Amino acid sequence: MSAPTEHQTYDPRAVEARAQQHWSQPHWNGHDAYRVTEEAGKQAFYACSMLPYPSGKLHMGHVRNYTINDMLTRYLRMNGHNVLMPMGWDAFGLPAENAALKNKVPPAAWTCDNIAYMKKQMKAMGLAIDWSREIATCQPEYYQWNQWLFLKMLEAGICERRTQTVNWDPVDQTVLANEQVIDGKGWRSGAPVEKREIPGYYLNITKYADELLGAVANPEDPNYLSGWPERVRLMQENWIGKSEGVRFAFAHDIVGADGHKINNGQLWVFTTRADTVMGVTFCAVAPEHPLAVHAAQVHKGGNAKLQAFIEECKTGGTTEAELATQEKKGVPTGLFVTHPLTGAQVEVWVGNYVLMSYGDGAVMGVPAHDERDFAFAKKYGIAIQQVIGVAGQTFSTDAWQEWYGDKQKGVTVNSGDLNGLSYKDAVNRVAELLTAKGIGEKKTTWRLRDWGISRQRYWGTPIPIIHCGDCGPVPVPEKDLPVRLPEDVVPDGSGNPLKTRLDFLHVGCPKCGKPAQRETDTMDTFVDSSWYFLRYTCTQSQSDGSACASDANQMVDERTSYWMGAANAPGHRGMDQYIGGIEHAILHLLYARFWTKVMRDLGLIQVDEPFKKLLTQGMVLNHIYSRRTAKGGKEYFWPHDVEHVLDAAGKVVGAKLINAAESADGTLPVGTAIDYEGVGTMSKSKNNGIDPQQLIDTFGADTARLFTMFASPPEQTLEWNDAGVEGAHRFVKRVWNFGAKHTDALKAAGAVVQAELSAEAKALRREVFVILKQISYDYERMQYNTVASGAMKLLNALEGHKGTTPADAAVLREGFGVLLRALYPACPHLTHVLWEDLGFAARDGGDLLDAPWPQVVEEALVQDEIELVLQVNGKLRGSIKVSPSADKAAIEAAALASEDFLKFAEGKAPKKVVIVPGRLVNIVV
Repeated sequence: MSAPTEHQTYDPRAVEARAQQHWSQPHWNGHDAYRVTEEAGKQAFYACSMLPYPSGKLHMGHVRNYTINDMLTRYLRMNGHNVLMPMGWDAFGLPAENAALKNKVPPAAWTCDNIAYMKKQMKAMGLAIDWSREIATCQPEYYQWNQWLFLKMLEAGICERRTQTVNWDPVDQTVLANEQVIDGKGWRSGAPVEKREIPGYYLNITKYADELLGAVANPEDPNYLSGWPERVRLMQENWIGKSEGVRFAFAHDIVGADGHKINNGQLWVFTTRADTVMGVTFCAVAPEHPLAVHAAQVHKGGNAKLQAFIEECKTGGTTEAELATQEKKGVPTGLFVTHPLTGAQVEVWVGNYVLMSYGDGAVMGVPAHDERDFAFAKKYGIAIQQVIGVAGQTFSTDAWQEWYGDKQKGVTVNSGDLNGLSYKDAVNRVAELLTAKGIGEKKTTWRLRDWGISRQRYWGTPIPIIHCGDCGPVPVPEKDLPVRLPEDVVPDGSGNPLKTRLDFLHVGCPKCGKPAQRETDTMDTFVDSSWYFLRYTCTQSQSDGSACASDANQMVDERTSYWMGAANAPGHRGMDQYIGGIEHAILHLLYARFWTKVMRDLGLIQVDEPFKKLLTQGMVLNHIYSRRTAKGGKEYFWPHDVEHVLDAAGKVVGAKLINAAESADGTLPVGTAIDYEGVGTMSKSKNNGIDPQQLIDTFGADTARLFTMFASPPEQTLEWNDAGVEGAHRFVKRVWNFGAKHTDALKAAGAVVQAELSAEAKALRREVFVILKQISYDYERMQYNTVASGAMKLLNALEGHKGTTPADAAVLREGFGVLLRALYPACPHLTHVLWEDLGFAARDGGDLLDAPWPQVVEEALVQDEIELVLQVNGKLRGSIKVSPSADKAAIEAAALASEDFLKFAEGKAPKKVVIVPGRLVNIVV
């Protein structure tokens, strides 16, 4: 492609192909332009986007995320940093199995094809990715280290085998993820889902609860994550959920079938509201609790109604979040326990909102001071006993009042010897009384639960355990890792196919040599994404595509310390910048933090927290259009097939088809009324997504990148706007056309000499550097939307200059060079070609990707004159020009002598002159 000329139109395909070809060639490091090595002489900066799931195609959320990372990478590289921007694929998981069921292909083949296509799309975007560090979590070279660390955690007692509650589909004979349970039924079979207790492996994340909490909740903590958004820290704090309270027991004489008291005659509960203990009017236990089972099956010959309720509960949710939203139901057991302080008999209920896996599987019910208990008691006619009073407030059981549950207000009432105590004093006193009786103590509990990583599915990391009839579960010897997952399997939906894959299943016991079987559970895919960012730092392919020898022999090595920091480098600890969606704010980040601490404690790394700074980019939104079908279903329509219907005030009140569309009710003609649902997250299911590839093919990658940066600040949602895309494209063409129009002048222009400039050229030069100052500031704070608007201001200023002298050309060239560098991180293809063809590479720092960031020339900011607004009696009447160093006397003299003042004063003498330095002069007459 030749240098641009005035008559050459902008061709994004040719421009971008040329730039990408240049970047793929060997550069100073002997590799492509974006291959990064560990250079001791440069300041390292690690910037990483959350790795994507290879679903098949990029979406606009990907484009936005990676462009943010790319702009940061290119800007920092121009400022002398050694920047690592890697990429990989979160390649294991349930969607691949679902696709295999649908398409009758192995998940491995489907995943690899998707990776190849999405990688091609990323390259088309011009991203500065070091592809030599690419990983896919489904590769044995990667997941062998999942298995290796699992064994190390098993040795250290951080991992252990326990039972877990799962969703079981009795028809497909498989465990279902929560999202596969629809209205209590299996998503494929439609069979009622059962809860089952099965063995699995757990990681003791609760061992790290205090440390995990401190970094998000305590600003005094040495590892406090001040570089994280406040709402993410709060989400993590709430999920960890530290609670300080009292654990105590209600006594009972209920005897089980074995002739012994169930749970030694004690029903244990935990409460943060021990001050309300005198208000307990019932206790609720989980459906799986031994007292519930006893009441249903044994007590008084069994209870059919209770048994049916317990069976119903088995089809409910298995998570705390699901239970929080479902209707609260219960059935009395007919069993009673004894209140530990009053001796009163308290009835035991089974509640569908109580989880056996949380605490002791039982809660005390205080309807007067807990909103959930209040609703439950009203529903079932259970007594409500007030035990907290607030001066001036009247308690009623008619409706819940907020103050009923406020532990900071009021004192205990109707509580015998506890009357009149504040919350803190009452809790302490109750704890003392229960401790003295030997049935209670102060205790700290956590909402956080240990991480169950066993998944009864095929497409994941095999758990390296062998089950022997004589030796029990035996770890696979390290020398036999990785345990390879067969990649030619096509799941049929009837359970885990590894159970019937005999060449995988049958193996000799590592201890005794007898026939044994491999574990067929695979690891939760959160394991894969909990440390991939560490693997990026120490894996690189050779020129032939093979891994470095050290990569194959170690999980991490000394290169990790270069990028992530070490104990002797306190200024560089953890990844410098992590970028990803808010939807990963809890589990992924929490598990990655935990995994990092485990690796630290095992001596593999010297980092306490993995991510120093976190940016959660906003979602990309688009309009949603739908209609109800004749059978009551809902179908969605593409925005390009619809136009808005407006009322007289211009408000959107509906929509109609502008193109005929296929529907469940047949072909819908143009003009059919459609419902407008507002804007929402782009989704394939709602037909409101935008294909990035189509955008790139139509307008070019630079336009796609610029629009996603200009339309909204990175942290905020971005609402799709076709007009905005076209506007970004017009700007990109204007930049190209400016270079084409001024090619000869720009290539021939000399250096700027401030003293030789006209007033107009000085004004232009000053404006360029004033704008540059703001752009540089915006880059530092990652406000890329204002960076884009700053570049537009620069072009406007350059286009407005009409000078024709050599000095004018020099200022124009300098200003355009500033614009190209300022715009380069957003639009790297266009700016690269113009930088090369207009001679900047030869004279101004070489290749644009390593050209130095433009610096503000301070002498250009000095003004010979400044303009002040002139007011007469507070009304705008003109302006005056004075020296920047003029004192008040000189400014007043200039104002009184100006033609504008003499005209509007109408001969009246000035009474007062008010001067606002640098802004205005007001003369009162």
